[in-house]
Amino acid sequence: MNCIKFEKQVKYIDDFIKLPRKLYTKEDNMEDSDTILDILCGKHPLSKYFKLDKFVVYNDDDEIVGRFCITSYPDDKDTCYIGFFECINDKKTAKYLFDEASKFAKENKFKHIVGPVDASFWIKYRLKINKFERPYTGEPYNKDYYFDLFKANKFNVIEHYVSNRYETVDETYKSPKFKEHYDEFINLGYEIVKPKDKDFDKCMEEVYYMVTNLYSDFPIFKNVEKEDFLKVFSSFKKIINMDMVRMAYFKGKPVGFYISVPNYNNLVYHLNAINIAKILKIRKKPTDYVMLYMGVEKGHTGLGKALVYSIMLELMESGLPSIGALARDGKINAKYASEKIDSTYEYVLLERKL
Repeated sequence: MNCIKFEKQVKYIDDFIKLPRKLYTKEDNMEDSDTILDILCGKHPLSKYFKLDKFVVYNDDDEIVGRFCITSYPDDKDTCYIGFFECINDKKTAKYLFDEASKFAKENKFKHIVGPVDASFWIKYRLKINKFERPYTGEPYNKDYYFDLFKANKFNVIEHYVSNRYETVDETYKSPKFKEHYDEFINLGYEIVKPKDKDFDKCMEEVYYMVTNLYSDFPIFKNVEKEDFLKVFSSFKKIINMDMVRMAYFKGKPVGFYISVPNYNNLVYHLNAINIAKILKIRKKPTDYVMLYMGVEKGHTGLGKALVYSIMLELMESGLPSIGALARDGKINAKYASEKIDSTYEYVLLERKL
């Protein structure tokens, strides 16, 4: 086998991008080739924040069988991050790949490799470990054998996350505690607002300041400037349905948010005329929703349940199921409306000590 570190050579970039097309079907390939190309060429809005070392692995017949990147940050001297990991289902190949990654990390004085992290907290991270069904929009998706490959190569779980799929909420579902929280916060002078389409840019600016505070304790969080955050999330404007977005204000200040999108599965990562038409149709008439982001500023305990109640009323009216995506273990939103959960997807973050 041969592991090649590359920069901008067209052959290696092409092979890097083509590998997922060999491993996944059209239904479960979640990789946006245009975004990957921008990242590999240093043209992504977040590229200035990290150093990306890129690798491809070939077998003895010169066929690509694996790929990965090592991401490092100037203020993170001990830890580097392995991401964009893809590999055929072969233990020998995986061992070779991970050993090459570890060798490179050691040569550069790192003490830990954490992953999978595709360059940034804001791009993609986490490894899916169960229920390999058709992926939902925003899901970090991978081959079902990857967890075994990581564990077999000295990686241990350091974080665990869940996404809960919720049954349809109809008028028979009562949640007095959620309604009590909602009424309490409204009576205290809080505003829970359903923004209009024209409010998207304003809302995203407000969300930026809140997530910067709220997610700062996540293990791989790295701060980015507002302008770059807005560039990364500008694509949401084309797919979001503001009926399922909520902003909470107290004395005119934003203190909470809840962001959902219709479930487009993987259509949004493969834009062409046919898929764009499907996206427009789903946006207008979704079949289910993905609850992607939620946050409440410190000092407003209980507001999360009030936000959930407001969204619950919307789901009750539409009669649609939903997925509460990617809650970190220990966070209260992982247990909201637990009696309505019909399945749970699990994800992990892993570390290899060098």
